[in-house]
Amino acid sequence: MAIFTPESKFSRIMSRLAWGCYLNLLWTICSLPIITIGASTTALYYVTLKIAENREGDITQQFFRSFRANFKQATQLWLILLVLGVVLGTDIYVLRHLTAATSGALAVALTLVLAVVIIATIAYVMVMPYVFALLARVENTNRAMLKNALLMSIRYLSCTICTFTIHVAMALIIINIFTPAIVLGEGVCALLSSYLLAPVLRLVTREEGDMAEFAARNGR
Repeated sequence: MAIFTPESKFSRIMSRLAWGCYLNLLWTICSLPIITIGASTTALYYVTLKIAENREGDITQQFFRSFRANFKQATQLWLILLVLGVVLGTDIYVLRHLTAATSGALAVALTLVLAVVIIATIAYVMVMPYVFALLARVENTNRAMLKNALLMSIRYLSCTICTFTIHVAMALIIINIFTPAIVLGEGVCALLSSYLLAPVLRLVTREEGDMAEFAARNGR
C-alpha cells in the first residue's frame, strides 16, 4: 500500500516519531548527572531544529557534536537558570505562607511582592523554550542569550504559548493517562516545538544579519 512507502506522509511522520523517541533516550542518559541538562538540551534542539528544516543527518553524531561544542556555555546557562528557578520557587513558597499568616498593611505589601515574583516566574518560564534553542543556532554571550530569549518569547507569544502547551500536555499524558508515553518525553516535545521555533529562529537570525550588514555599510 502507498501509505507504507518510505515517501508517504505516514512513513515520514512515523520515522520522525521514532527519531523523537531515540533523541529522548539520548537526552535522558546525557541529563542524568543533572548538571549536564543544559548541554543535552542544546544538543537535542540542535538535532530537532535540523529535522524540522529537513536537514537531518547522522542524528547520534550531530547530537554529541553539539553536546561537546556547547557544553561550557550550556552548563553555565543551565546553572544560572537552575539557581534562579530555585530562588523564585522558594520566594513564592515563603511569601504565600507569610501572606496567609499576616493581615493588614503588611499582608497587602507581601501580596504585592508576591505578584512581582509571580510575574518574574512567568518571564522565567517563557525564556525556557528559547534559550537552549538559541544556543544551538547562534553564538552570543550568556547575558545576550537570556535577554534575546526573553524578547523573543514576548514578541512571538503565540509560539511561546504553543511550545509551553506541548510540554504541559506531554506531562499530563504521562502522569494522568498513559505512563509509557514517557518514551516520547522531551525528545518528541522538542521535535514538535522545533517546527514552531525554526521559522522564528530563521527570521531572527536574518534580521540580525541585516542589521549587521547595515551597520557595516554605514561604518558603525
